[in-house]
Amino acid sequence: MGMTGFIIKGLVRDRSRSLFPFLTVAIGVALVVFLDAYLRGTQDSFFDTTARMVTGHLMVTTRAQAQEAGSLETALFGVKGLKAELKGKYPDIIWTERIRFSGFIDVPDSLGVTRAQVPITGLAVDLTPGSVEQQLLQLNKALVRGRVPEKNREILLSEDLCQRLAIAPGARVSLISMTAEGGMAITDFTLAGTVRFGVTALDRSMVIGKLEGVQEAFGLEDRASEIVGFFANRVYDDRRAVQIAQEYNAGLSSSEDDFVPVMRPLREASDLGSLIDIVSGATGLIVLIFIMAMAVVLWNAGLMGSLRRYGEIGIRLALGESKPALYLSLLAEAFFIGLIGSVAGTLIGLVPAYYLQKVGLNIGGMMRNSTVVISEVLRARITPASFFVGFLPGLIATFLGSAISGLGIFRRSTARLAKEFSE
Repeated sequence: MGMTGFIIKGLVRDRSRSLFPFLTVAIGVALVVFLDAYLRGTQDSFFDTTARMVTGHLMVTTRAQAQEAGSLETALFGVKGLKAELKGKYPDIIWTERIRFSGFIDVPDSLGVTRAQVPITGLAVDLTPGSVEQQLLQLNKALVRGRVPEKNREILLSEDLCQRLAIAPGARVSLISMTAEGGMAITDFTLAGTVRFGVTALDRSMVIGKLEGVQEAFGLEDRASEIVGFFANRVYDDRRAVQIAQEYNAGLSSSEDDFVPVMRPLREASDLGSLIDIVSGATGLIVLIFIMAMAVVLWNAGLMGSLRRYGEIGIRLALGESKPALYLSLLAEAFFIGLIGSVAGTLIGLVPAYYLQKVGLNIGGMMRNSTVVISEVLRARITPASFFVGFLPGLIATFLGSAISGLGIFRRSTARLAKEFSE
């Protein structure tokens, strides 16, 4: 039997020197694997929801709109031509125009007198059958009652808002808002259906209308608040988005015209730059923290083991085993414990991560007053890296713990071994 078999056999037979380090590594690795998958899933969910419902991966607006969003007076001009230009420059990106507005929904009674009036936030998009917006907003999935608007004077309201107003599809409502010239616009619409996106900030007061209908109602012919772009794979690439935005803005004139179009990546359009940077480095930070924590625990475990194995180590030295060879055998033990513990911890950590990825955890009850555009269902995302990220802290921590605690071997004096045994 070789040295490897001897070490493994010793670990199996003497569980007192392997069980606690194994459990420490397994638990630590499981936490690392789970947190890594959870952070990836949360990042995807947060950025995906923000991109689909708010900013896109790239957003083109006027300079004035970028500085102070919300006013239709600063909307883009010549949207059709600008969109065609963007498609020509960046054909691998999906471009679509949108109008964002705010105002009030007025619900009349049977006599035409106002029964209820509530503030709303609105979004006008292309709702023609098969349009990319229906896919991006996932309207078929979000639709609760009724249907998607087919006529210009039809809208969708959030299901929660409709329940508060006690109205159903087919009801007539009035939309009160500001026109592109700053005047007041009151336009009658028919409620075509209700939606629920699973995002508390949107489900509270969301209105969705056809782009052409809202343009007509607010005097926005060939104008839009923004043109948003999405990468073909629908996954946000921060580095690429920043590069494209910089290239586009570098080609603009140096004039201070407030209506010149400017492009911003998601990190700037939604003020999520710092969050993106934090999440990007979170996995490395988690791994470092667990390496340090487990190394300290395993160091103490190694010191306790050295005391318990004091006699065994002395006998091995007395039999002629060199100190470096003995030290290396302790490191080999640590390697096998770290390897087996990492495998077990990875499998344990992947179980709850897989559950969150497939089923998710609904936290809607905790987000009733939330203003953050994020899904109410927490999800994880398992990637190929999830199967290996735990081995780094698992192996390094066991090595560090054993390497430090095993240094006591070199302080043992072979000349005093006989005296120690006689005592």
